[in-house]
Amino acid sequence: MGWVAAIEDYERFLRLEKSLSENSVAAYRRDVKLLWEFADEKLGKEPESLTSDDLLLFLEHIQELGLNHRSRARILSGVKGFFKYLMLEEAIDVDPSQQVEGPKMSRKLPEVLSVEEIDLMEASFDLSKPEGQRNKAIIETLYSCGLRVSELINLRITDLNFEQGFIRVVGKGDKERLIPIGKKAIKEINLYMPDRNSLPRIEKSSENILFLNRRGKGLTRVMVFTIVKNAARDAGVKKEISPHTLRHSFATHLVEGGADIRIVQEMLGHESILTTEIYTHLDRQYLRDTIMKFHPRRSK
Repeated sequence: MGWVAAIEDYERFLRLEKSLSENSVAAYRRDVKLLWEFADEKLGKEPESLTSDDLLLFLEHIQELGLNHRSRARILSGVKGFFKYLMLEEAIDVDPSQQVEGPKMSRKLPEVLSVEEIDLMEASFDLSKPEGQRNKAIIETLYSCGLRVSELINLRITDLNFEQGFIRVVGKGDKERLIPIGKKAIKEINLYMPDRNSLPRIEKSSENILFLNRRGKGLTRVMVFTIVKNAARDAGVKKEISPHTLRHSFATHLVEGGADIRIVQEMLGHESILTTEIYTHLDRQYLRDTIMKFHPRRSK
């Protein structure tokens, strides 16, 4: 099996079997294409001929390109996925990537906002402006429901079930989940709805989309990032934050409050519990910081 056929088949597998988005498929394609270019130019080998030693040379090659630890680890992960697929299809007998380890990385704990900081961000909006209440509702929804940006901008009015206290979210891989929504978020969304419905014009394709810009179109990811960053700046929050910080804060506050990690996993839409477990580390860090700050023996 040559490189072109192998990569095309792998892409079909990712789309159909793994239900990955086009963005994810494109990312895997880029990773495997780097290996293809290296194997073709430097080694003159097809995918089924590569060995573990060849992959170690490839890792040295991408390090020489100046890629950082995180990028190299991500590329290796993509390459490992490719060889797992070839094993599944019985195109190769031995997985050369199995014994290859990537660069060691310390797992960076995400930034977390306090409830007081989130309140300050929401209070920073000028509610006399048309977008003021919308932006306040966006911040509260991101925090109260732990949504990804993509989930927020695709949230539809028909996904809201305020009577039962749930919203329906379509996450990664088009997987649906129901998330409880609190009274505060419901209140802010209801206060926003008259402004939304009184827009001069709403695009046909956006009639069911909850959060709209002033031209009646759905928001972009960049616009949501700008809203969150400006709110933090205006509130005097001295942290490097993004919309994902509100999702991290949602999960961290749940764990700190004693929520079961499996419930948090379901709320976040994580496929693996290992992804969610970073919040237990955050919780331990929070406990340690609290003890070091307040315990009478902290400096003895």
